Amino acid sequence: MDEIIFLVEESPEDGYEARALGESIFSEADDIESLHTNVRDAVHCHFDEGSEPKVIRLQFVKEEVIAL
Repeated sequence: MDEIIFLVEESPEDGYEARALGESIFSEADDIESLHTNVRDAVHCHFDEGSEPKVIRLQFVKEEVIAL
């Protein structure tokens, strides 16, 4: 696996939540810097040494509601 993709959303309780696509990996953090660290740790824990993806891609999802 060359890369793993996480969808990142703002948490309702503040901070961020990240979910991997195609893998059962979830992480959360209060700020972006901590999220980077937590996602790296989660990926290292999920994969065996040597089989980790080379790249972790974070795709930020922002939802907006517009009243009519």
